[in-house]
Amino acid sequence: MKTYGLIGYRLSHSFSKKYFNEKFAKENIADCVYENFPLETINEFTTLLQTTPDLKGCNVTIPYKEEIIPYLNELDSAAKEIGAVNVVKILPDGKLIGYNSDYYGFKTSLEKFIPANQSFRALILGTGGAAKAVAVALKDLGIPYQYVSRSKGDGVISYAEIDANVLGQYSIIINTSPLGMYPDVDSFPAIPYHFLTSKHYLYDLVYNPEVTTFMRKGQEHGAHVVNGLEMLIGQAEKAWEIWNQ
Repeated sequence: MKTYGLIGYRLSHSFSKKYFNEKFAKENIADCVYENFPLETINEFTTLLQTTPDLKGCNVTIPYKEEIIPYLNELDSAAKEIGAVNVVKILPDGKLIGYNSDYYGFKTSLEKFIPANQSFRALILGTGGAAKAVAVALKDLGIPYQYVSRSKGDGVISYAEIDANVLGQYSIIINTSPLGMYPDVDSFPAIPYHFLTSKHYLYDLVYNPEVTTFMRKGQEHGAHVVNGLEMLIGQAEKAWEIWNQ
């Protein structure tokens, strides 16, 4: 039996286990199983490898997308540029290779969400591993972007700096933070939603709940909104491709 799984912290509401086990059943893949492997610290990853000899690959989620890198033998080019990993492939000789399928999932879903042949600029809310994947995808799509965080820094503006002028320049707003994710459904990024219009496109990487407070507040002002489910499905299928290539 080949084992695949998800490592991270607080995985009880994870999409991946249900998705992959349903995929295995639907596609008659009888020799594979997918499990959750909650790790309190990334140091436990080494123990997981030792105690799970049938592990062939894993997905990586918050908060270990960057912390996993020192444990890997090699990174593919996209993961290296992004500086974050959400897929690990375990070769028969035990070699560990890191990939980033968030990049592929986000890029393809964004292309479907926004109109073609229009010029856009994007605000990326958050600066973690997912934000870095989003940034590289935007760069490859030719969309200029600006990071936003609670504190101003090098190449990063603060939420307090977002005003009508900023929102007039940036029509795509991407929430890469966990704000609004179940069970903390009432939280949301602190942007001035009253300046949003029908020209804005709000993309929330959160997928549970289906409509986040960020999305709902955007809809109230006519903005187009989408959640992270299609990105999640896209990155999951890319992970399966990576493990089987």
